[in-house]
Amino acid sequence: MDKIRVGIIGCGRIAQRHAKHIQNLARLMAVCDVNEERAQELGEAYDVPFFTSADELLKNEEMDVVAVCSPNGLHAAHTIDSLNAGFHVLCEKPMALSSSDCEEMIKTAERCNKRLFIVKQNRFNPAIEAVKEKIDAGDFGRIYSIQLNCFWNRNFDYYKKSDWKGTKNLDGGTLFTQFSHFIDLLYWMIGDVEEASAMIENYAHKEIIEFEDTGVVSLKFKNGVLGTINYTVNSFAKNMEGSITIFGEKGTVKVGGQYLNKLDYQSFEGEEIGELRAGNPANEYGEYQGSMSNHDRVYENLIDVLQKGGSIATNGLEGLKTVEIIEKIYKAANG
Repeated sequence: MDKIRVGIIGCGRIAQRHAKHIQNLARLMAVCDVNEERAQELGEAYDVPFFTSADELLKNEEMDVVAVCSPNGLHAAHTIDSLNAGFHVLCEKPMALSSSDCEEMIKTAERCNKRLFIVKQNRFNPAIEAVKEKIDAGDFGRIYSIQLNCFWNRNFDYYKKSDWKGTKNLDGGTLFTQFSHFIDLLYWMIGDVEEASAMIENYAHKEIIEFEDTGVVSLKFKNGVLGTINYTVNSFAKNMEGSITIFGEKGTVKVGGQYLNKLDYQSFEGEEIGELRAGNPANEYGEYQGSMSNHDRVYENLIDVLQKGGSIATNGLEGLKTVEIIEKIYKAANG
């Protein structure tokens, strides 16, 4: 069977992760970025053509899939253009910066009869997979509440070195860029959110970003579960914690570590979670780290869906729901 052929829009740091796994599992055909130096560097690293516009890239009829790795605020336009050009799309997180844009992306995929994949690689973390299996099996009984903590560091250099991070129109906010993966897990594990209340502040980044660096959130899910989110990018010098704690009538568990990569504790009426499979390391970005690197699993799923009729791991509707929840939180915070 021929390898899936992929092009990349956006040649920033996450695109390098995509290119590596495309090279291992599929075939990279071309890359583009408005910054010619970035495009050239990635293109020459993999010996493929590079362009400075998405329009030029989309003229390549030999591609099957376009991986959208551009800034958050451009995801919708690049996805819609790629679908209209006849390609399946794998869109990085967040799906878009508004639920209305997400809806247009979904409608376009349906009209063009193309698949729309959304990157939510934290679903593949071994500890998260194990807890989701427990939830699906009913081992928690009735779930009462869930707590999400995200304590990371993003210093001035992180934003200063970027030509889009920290801006309202292209970045969108801390929940969109840093923690949308975590919001996705709340939806995946518990369900949709009915009510949100929130307080947000920008304490340490007033001169460099256009939104909050800290937030405190209360949630009520549609099934009655209560939730809290405490998040910040002001953890001193380094990332400290990314954790989810679930309290149910028959079980309690905390998935912790810096990137939801280990079981901190657990207690169940029945059998406890056993030894976890080995996980991937975090994404390394020089002076800081991101979430656990599971893009290999993302591409394995894409190939399984397109060539073997498999089930999509994260579809457009799930990407939309994450954006809707973030919108509710920001609306509650901003009054």
